Amino acid sequence: GKFVINEVTGPDEYSTVVNNNAFTNLMARGNLRFAAETVNYLKRHEPKHFKALKYKTGVTQAEAKRWKQAADNMYVPMDETRGIIHQDDEFMEKEPWDFENTPIEKYPLLLHYHPLVIYRYQVVKQADVVLALFLLGDEFTQEEKRRNFDFYDPLTTGDSSLSVGVQSIIAMEVGHIEKGMEYGRCALLMDLADIGGNVSDGVHVASMGACWMAMVNGIAGMRDHKGHISFCPHKLEGLVRLAFPLKVRGRNLYVTFNGTSITYELRSGDALSIRHHEEKIMLSPENPIVEKNL
Repeated sequence: GKFVINEVTGPDEYSTVVNNNAFTNLMARGNLRFAAETVNYLKRHEPKHFKALKYKTGVTQAEAKRWKQAADNMYVPMDETRGIIHQDDEFMEKEPWDFENTPIEKYPLLLHYHPLVIYRYQVVKQADVVLALFLLGDEFTQEEKRRNFDFYDPLTTGDSSLSVGVQSIIAMEVGHIEKGMEYGRCALLMDLADIGGNVSDGVHVASMGACWMAMVNGIAGMRDHKGHISFCPHKLEGLVRLAFPLKVRGRNLYVTFNGTSITYELRSGDALSIRHHEEKIMLSPENPIVEKNL
């Protein structure tokens, strides 16, 4: 009675053509639910737009109902006892990679071991389950995030520049501040310090984006879940200044953080509601600046 997705490759390129990659199934579940909700909303509240959508795509409410059924019955492999999401159906059956006896010069693994060797082990090239913990963060508790991060982080090689930004964000969210800062510095220095030893082949543009994410989503703790903007900044003694602009539904928001306090400034646009930790803050043209100590 479960909806499954077989023979796929998720974000982790060291586990390919697997059944029920958790990231894939979780993201598909979210997309199916959103699509079904959108069709039903248009049918009830925007009949002209629904008619146009139906004309262009042939979509029906019956089809949208099947999307919701698939989402509600989506299979996500899970160890219920330990509260660990299985990366895929077979990941937990594999033997962990022998990191202790793998010399540093053998990294990245894909340049020194045949893929059919790598595929047989519990080893992660880049954040997979951990990426889902970030993108779908409102679907997991802090304890679930911590347990899964603590399980998968030691299995992740750092062979991909795509990974450290997301690892930095989740590490900081679950309380591993120093590790989060270490991953953030790695993303920042990917090209500047030629961490991968391959910058001569071109810059790591994704890692550049990850630097922004590590600062905004990691250090400042910004999240956008279902259109609700929130911040959970981490107290960082010694941080001089972190500042960044955001455009939120046509409003221009400017955030300044010095490690012990954070300032939210509405620079233009209508009133904007955000959250600082659990506290609701209303910024408006009459009250455009709010400062909070950590």
